[in-house]
This record gives sequence, structure tokens and C-alpha cells, in this order.
Amino acid sequence: MINLYCIRPKGFNIGNDVIYLGLNHFVRSAFGELVNIITLPATSKYETHKKAGLTAETIYEVNQFGNGLIVGGGNLYENGELEINPTALKALEVPLMLFSLARGKIFNRRQELVDRTDVMTDERITLLNKSAQVSVSRDKATYDYLRALGLSTVLGGCPTLFIHEMPQHLVPSSEKDRTDALISIRQPNLMSIPIEPQYRVRDDLLRIIDLLRCFNYRNIKFLCHDRRDIPYASSFTGMEYFYTEDPYVYLTFLKNTRLCVTYRLHSFLPCMAFDIPAIKISYDQRALGMVETIGLGGWNINMVKDNIVEEVRTRLRSLGDLAAMKTALRSSTWSGLREALASSCARFAEMVTKPAG
Repeated sequence: MINLYCIRPKGFNIGNDVIYLGLNHFVRSAFGELVNIITLPATSKYETHKKAGLTAETIYEVNQFGNGLIVGGGNLYENGELEINPTALKALEVPLMLFSLARGKIFNRRQELVDRTDVMTDERITLLNKSAQVSVSRDKATYDYLRALGLSTVLGGCPTLFIHEMPQHLVPSSEKDRTDALISIRQPNLMSIPIEPQYRVRDDLLRIIDLLRCFNYRNIKFLCHDRRDIPYASSFTGMEYFYTEDPYVYLTFLKNTRLCVTYRLHSFLPCMAFDIPAIKISYDQRALGMVETIGLGGWNINMVKDNIVEEVRTRLRSLGDLAAMKTALRSSTWSGLREALASSCARFAEMVTKPAG
């Protein structure tokens, strides 16, 4: 029996759980046999228990009972999301894979992309990558940054783009789950953007709702990815919202809509996988870079620089163009990203299962 430890984000955002479903799919496919995947949080700041991240306690447990260690996927190069003890990391005795990790910049008040104040230092990123046998970057911006540091990594995208491949344990749907349009929201004060575009979000949403109704989308609901979105969603009179902590229920909501307008990357990517029309509004380099990485940069809407409502109107008129773009990308860009994820997991599996000596 093979024990794999996985250090992953376990915060409020259900997108992290959807990423984990995709990771599971690629890892289990690579090993071709039953493996135990044991998860621990990347940081203790969201948890009531102490053991988290790449700390002395975690590395000791992995060395005692594990055959391999995975870190990812998610935005673990920033947000203070991954705790690292350099001394403990050097003591790691099993193969390490960094899976679909991202590092992105944010817009300052001059609309320039700048480093976050809580980004992982170059020294820590270098230490982490040099400790790993396999490193997969989620987007081109992260890939280019790591390569500029002289590190070896591959560009693999995000496994949620291929979530349709895994067995779908979707909950039985009812008419109450079905919508004409879902709007995946984010609490504006959690967006790392200047104040002015934060204040515009409410007006943008109200105008988008009116616009959707003009295009004959009648049953419109908000989708909350994070319980911190609930007070904001509740402040809109007459708007219902969905919230769940079950990733399968969440994916069912996405599959049961005609259209998703989303500020969230991890509703956009599953919609692409499920062939659900989606319009992406992005407010930082992580999202802008990831959508560009999958070949849809021209479909993206830059929340800080674009007229959001007019751009949404343009895309509503061009949903057929999106369908044509996806058809072309599946056999080119997306196929290459999928191969990078699969081959990286296969390399990791070979290292884990290689006989000692």
C-alpha cells in the first residue's frame, strides 16, 4: 500500500476542494493502483489543530509513514498560505512533487501589476523547488518567474480544466438547482485591488443582472465560493444565492446552469470542462495569467481596466465564438497542458514506486 501525503490549501474557498478533486484524478491515474492520499493543511491559520505546512511535525510524520509528498495545488507561493521550516524540509526522505502552484501579482492604485506584500520570498521559492523532484507551475506567469530564478519547472495549468474526466459523483438535481445564469461573486473587500474598482462592484453586479434579463436569462442566482461572501450576497434585495461546502454539490450547481458569469477562476475552469458557457471577470494576475495560459486571454475581462458591463454585453453576443475557440483549444493548448500534468504525475509515481537501492 502506498501512502501519499498532500499539503494543500484548506481555507474558506471551495475552489481549493475542486482543485483537490482534480489532483486526485491525475495522481490516482498515474499510480494505476489504490493509494492512500493523506491531506494536511498548508497553514494552521484557518485550522484549530497545530499540524500544518512543511513543518518539523509534518515532515517527521511523512518520513515515518509516507512514500511520497505532494504540495498543491493552489496559490501557495503567496498569501502566506504555506508554512515552511527550512531545516525540516532538508530532512525530507521521500520524493516531493509541487503540483499546479501559482504566484501572481496584483494591481496597485496606478493600475500597475506589482508583487503582493505577502508573497513568498525568492529564497523560499528556490528552496522549495530545489527540494522537489517534480515542479508543475499552474500558469505562464508563474512558470516564467521560476525559470527566471533558474529553477526547473513545467507548465501544467490547473487540473480543474479536466474535471469532467473524473467519475462524477454529482448529487441528484432538482428544478431548484437549475438556473438560467449563475454569477460567481467575491466579497469586494477581499479583492486585492484599488478602492475605486472595489466600490464599483455592486453597481456592476446590478447592471449585469439587468443585462442578463435583457438577454432572456430569467432565473439568476449568485454562487458563493466562500462563507465570507454570504453577507455581501445577502445585501442584494431579491437575489437568492447558493452556498455549499460540498465540492460535488458545487459542481452540480455549475452543470445545472445555462451560463456562468464569474469573478472566480475555479468556476470558470470547470465550466470550460463541462462545456457550460462562461464569462470571466478577472482582477489579478493569477486569473488573467491562467485564462491566458489556456488560450482564452482575449475572452477575459480585466476588472480594473475594462468597462465590465459593456464587455459582458459583447461576450453575451459572442457565446458562439467561445464554443468555436474551445473546440480548437481542446486538441492543441489544452491537450498539451493535460499531457504535462499526466506526465509529471507519472514521473512522480515512478520515483515513489522505485525499489530502494
